[in-house]
Amino acid sequence: MNIVFSIIIGYLLGSISFSYLLGKYIKKVDIRKYGSGNAGATNTLRVLGKGPAIAVLLLDIAKGIVAVMISSLLGGEEWVPFLAGLFAIIGHNWPIFFGFRGGKGIATTIGVLLVLVPYPALLAGVGAIILIFLTRYVSLGSLVFTLLTPIFILFFDQYPISFFYSALIFTLLSIWQHRVNIKKLIQGNENKIGEKSKIEEVNNS
Repeated sequence: MNIVFSIIIGYLLGSISFSYLLGKYIKKVDIRKYGSGNAGATNTLRVLGKGPAIAVLLLDIAKGIVAVMISSLLGGEEWVPFLAGLFAIIGHNWPIFFGFRGGKGIATTIGVLLVLVPYPALLAGVGAIILIFLTRYVSLGSLVFTLLTPIFILFFDQYPISFFYSALIFTLLSIWQHRVNIKKLIQGNENKIGEKSKIEEVNNS
């Protein structure tokens, strides 16, 4: 029963789209129709600006943290909080409250991994931030974060091997969600952070 509750709570928490809600509140727009078309912090930065983007980033991270913490309080096997986190990410990407059109789930993934594997996640996060700073590609930094975290898990003895495989699922989900960005990175036409999109444009990046 704890597994069912963890899945439901994780998914419903993840389905709260803060970028959509802030877009409606601040500019009375559906943020998914502007900028990149994604309901996430990066597109919030493009369309609404820095303040709302920071708020969305922190709130989306919090979704992952809360989902995992509630699951941990419910008890059960050590992998169940990973399941709750996974469904929080799925909820963010395909939210039931907003027509199953969400974002790419990186901020929520950060929240989940910070609770479950804090040291590997922090190390991967430092690498991702440095890469974003040098290249200004948020998508590349996001991918590197999800790629490095399971690798770093292997260097810490306190984490069972199941944690590595669980984190690897997040990596695969991230790669799938960023498949268009990967193509654009290869082609050299991926959007960089700081390049503000016109509010009437949707470029699906």
